[in-house]
Amino acid sequence: MTQHVVVGAGPVGLAVMEQLRERGADVAAVTRHEPDFLPEGVESRLADVLYPDRAVAALADADVVYHCAQPPYDEWPELFPDLTRGIVAGAEAAGARLVVAENLYMYGPVQVRLTEDLPYAATGPKGQTRAECADIVLDAHEAGRIEATIGRASDFFGPRVRESAVGEQVFGAAVAGKRAKVFGDPRLAHTYTYVPDFARALVLLGERDEALGEVWHVPNPETVSTRRFVDLVYEAADIDPGFPHIIAATGLALTIGGYLSAPLKELSEMRYAFEEPYVVRDAKFRETFGDAVEPTPLRDAIAETVAWYETQREDAAAEAEPIHIETVSEGTAESA
Repeated sequence: MTQHVVVGAGPVGLAVMEQLRERGADVAAVTRHEPDFLPEGVESRLADVLYPDRAVAALADADVVYHCAQPPYDEWPELFPDLTRGIVAGAEAAGARLVVAENLYMYGPVQVRLTEDLPYAATGPKGQTRAECADIVLDAHEAGRIEATIGRASDFFGPRVRESAVGEQVFGAAVAGKRAKVFGDPRLAHTYTYVPDFARALVLLGERDEALGEVWHVPNPETVSTRRFVDLVYEAADIDPGFPHIIAATGLALTIGGYLSAPLKELSEMRYAFEEPYVVRDAKFRETFGDAVEPTPLRDAIAETVAWYETQREDAAAEAEPIHIETVSEGTAESA
């Protein structure tokens, strides 16, 4: 049986594992630390694949490797290239096919719809790092060291996705009855990727020979404005937090916030993606693979994500211990 090894146990890595296990595949997860959760039947392997020798050991029996790992967001330039080199070394030693999960940062600011043939024009450190990592993978493929393919997605949403442009600050806020916080101009069209669809696309890319040596934008639900996206989230949550229910950090506010807040500072490099329409074309994938991966309709994907967030909120409430405050009568207190 084919041995699938997924590096990283974040939302994308876990979704890939779930897709593989649904097919009855043998799956192992490689992580630096013991993960909080793995799908049933997934083997856990602890290894820091930043180091090639450890990657070689962890991936030794792999037939297909899925690179779904990333360093802490503020350490991408320092760590991401070496992490990618380590995984490439492990896949090469095992003779395994490598499937890489990427985002779109390498393209930089664009005034057109995003397609796979755009040049890498990023000027910020995160985008340049993503471009470097993509080159490491594709250069290794071109040199005949490995067989590799890359799947790229836009901003994520879905179960377990908390740290994204529409994670906790949109879905988490909605189920809590609070106002959503978004970046840029919410009136602009913006493509969002549903993580389970991304995972299904990555698994398909690992199976198909015609995917090798190529970059693919994975299928996405229909593109709408961020405002419409947020409206659909609140409709699914059946919540009305009052008007307006969107708080947008735009232009100067986002720039100033970058000096005051570490998370905003890290996100400020990507502000351009929310200050112009950001529409991703996935025609290459659809024309090559047909309906093998049909994206989940946007309303359904949002409803499933809201349901997950609601479950997490209910679980947190159930786990919270009630606080008991001991009281005594006024007369007792006076005589104590």
